This record gives sequence, structure tokens and C-alpha cells, in this order.
Amino acid sequence: MFDLPMETKKEQRAYRMFRKELLANGFVMLQYSIYYRIVPNRSAGRKYENILKRMIPRIGEVRLLYVSEKQFEDMQLLVGTKGHQEQVIGNQKLVVI
Repeated sequence: MFDLPMETKKEQRAYRMFRKELLANGFVMLQYSIYYRIVPNRSAGRKYENILKRMIPRIGEVRLLYVSEKQFEDMQLLVGTKGHQEQVIGNQKLVVI
């Protein structure tokens, strides 16, 4: 999860570069500013933790959360309009959000 300022051209560029690097490293957008990546175990997740630490823009913040397969599967999508369907996210071993 991240919160990056986008007021100046320099901040907008840093945001675009950060997002591009997330995608290049296999992260998938769950919703705006929330990306996840499935990893087989926590030690594999540490690799991406180190990558994220190197990618963080100077201004802004990034939060890393490890979620088990069961916790991720139990996520509920609550929508405000009728007719919107729930999404099935997946069922992998460990998810880094």
C-alpha cells in the first residue's frame, strides 16, 4: 500500500516510476494504491521487501503487509451498487500486500 504525493511534475514522475517498477516485479493492482504479489513463503517475500525498500521514492510512504492464503481468501468485496459482482481474488500460499 502506498501514498505518494503527486502535486509537482517531479512527484508525478516518481509515482509513475514506482508504479512501473511494481508491475515489472510482478505486483498486481488490487485497487488504487494497493498492489499485491503472491509468494510461496515469507523468505521469498523478503526478496520483494528488499526490492521495495530500494524503490521507495524520497517523499511519501509505502506499507508492506504479509497476509496468509487463508486471510486473503477470506477477503470480502463490499460494493455500494447492486448488480456489481464480487471478485474471486485467488488461492495461493502467501500474499504480500
